[in-house]
Amino acid sequence: QVQLVESGGGLVQAGGSLRLSCAASGRTSSSYHMGWFRQAPGKEREFVALISWSGGSTTYADSVKGRFTISRDNAKNTVYLQMNSLKPEDTAVYYCAASGGYYYTQSTYDYWGQGTQVTVSS
Repeated sequence: QVQLVESGGGLVQAGGSLRLSCAASGRTSSSYHMGWFRQAPGKEREFVALISWSGGSTTYADSVKGRFTISRDNAKNTVYLQMNSLKPEDTAVYYCAASGGYYYTQSTYDYWGQGTQVTVSS
């Protein structure tokens, strides 16, 4: 069993930055590939970024490529999402999730956090 808790969300102006954190607990949490997803009001949840268990591989949605950076510190059992050059369309609830496979398909993720709200004002 893996428990995930996100933090770091908030209100920021367009062009600003935020760093989200996802703290994982569980004996084997560092062996999971980790993803960030988001859900905007009235829209379906979508993939944002993915990092392999070792941190050696990352994948990004086209909408955030070049602006967001995913990273992890397995010694701290924490995954991060650095978000720069934020846009109003980045407003959403952001979720971290853990998967046994390196996929961006939501159905492959076994564990999910409760989400953290990010609001970008114009």
